[in-house]
Amino acid sequence: MSDPSIPTIDLRPWPDGDEQARRAIARTVDEALQTAGFLLVTGHGVDPSLRARIREAARAFFALPEAVKQPYAAKVGGRGWLGPGAEANGYAEGTETPPDLKESLTFATHEPFEDPVINAEWYAPNVWPAEVPELRPLCEEYLGRMGELENRLLALLGEALGLEPDFFSRHMDHPTYGFNINWYPGMEVIGAPQPGQFRIGPHTDFGTVTILDRQAGKGGLQIWTDEGGWEDAPYDPEAFTINIGDLMARWTGDRWRSGRHRVLPPPADAPAEELMSLVYFGECTPGTLVESVPAPVGRVAYESVDSHVYLREKLNSITVG
Repeated sequence: MSDPSIPTIDLRPWPDGDEQARRAIARTVDEALQTAGFLLVTGHGVDPSLRARIREAARAFFALPEAVKQPYAAKVGGRGWLGPGAEANGYAEGTETPPDLKESLTFATHEPFEDPVINAEWYAPNVWPAEVPELRPLCEEYLGRMGELENRLLALLGEALGLEPDFFSRHMDHPTYGFNINWYPGMEVIGAPQPGQFRIGPHTDFGTVTILDRQAGKGGLQIWTDEGGWEDAPYDPEAFTINIGDLMARWTGDRWRSGRHRVLPPPADAPAEELMSLVYFGECTPGTLVESVPAPVGRVAYESVDSHVYLREKLNSITVG
């Protein structure tokens, strides 16, 4: 169930509903993103069985011995396997935490750029584990659906601010999207958590729009609100959880907030709990200059920032070691 600050929005009336329905959806989006920076969306048309099959294939990879996974090892922001202890997301907001209790498979844009300098920084072929050949076609299908959904959401966000529907999407014709499959194993794999250690430490996302397919658990997602502090995120198995990141918050002049969140460690009363999240990070085309929308929409006039200079600094900040 959702709550007033984190509503569930049915996308089916968008964009073809009547004007009154469209206005109501846009108003709800605007209000939700001003409070928590999160909302849930249903009516997105993404087959739940596709998500289940990705999890099944990814679980087969994560269950392999570390020696088999090691050849796929990548750095934070790269493509491949991020093993235990690679990231500490709390570092990005200045919170000193032990490394995050997760492993990830990470992928990104599948098309190279024309500029070799951009290619060198932001493109490399995705790495698909040979041990689970079914993972590639499943993920490629999913990423196609995520791109479609992201464009729908961006048009909705533009209209929610009273801007042109392509105000955001025109800056994302060749984005460096990211896709993480995050595996949160139980204590039999990771041992007992250290004090202050999380599956993912408290942070805000760095980019524009994040589309999360998550599983419910005692050691699951929590969201920060000014009214309630840390609260368990509302959950609907049919819904995607949507939050905006730092660059979108800057773009809106802090009208919308970058949603602060964390993922709790395995709970003491369910130590074997295992969860897996599919996380799509929407990003801009490299070189996009993010400039705050002026008042009365925006509330703070941030200095303009190169989207990918910002992203690289943040990715570096959460790298352990």
